[in-house]
Amino acid sequence: MSTKNSKNTKSPFQRLNPRHQEMVRAKIQATQLINRLQRHALGKVDMDASEVSAAKILLDKTIPNLHSTELKSQGGLKLEVNLVGVDRSAHG
Repeated sequence: MSTKNSKNTKSPFQRLNPRHQEMVRAKIQATQLINRLQRHALGKVDMDASEVSAAKILLDKTIPNLHSTELKSQGGLKLEVNLVGVDRSAHG
């Protein structure tokens, strides 16, 4: 008879590959930093300049920075950009 605590049964955490676990951990930490920065912006939490700077540096390492980029071409070249993961129906 098998039980949930059997040696052959893996917990959900054991089934994840180590890379996925690190990605999930980084997203959770990024969310915590964002929440703290939001509370600081709303005046609910005090943070000094070094704390804000450290949070920004850590967020830059985990969340892609959405820079605007301008491309100029000569000679009528065509550039097509496909954005992965963007719901176009929400933008018109």
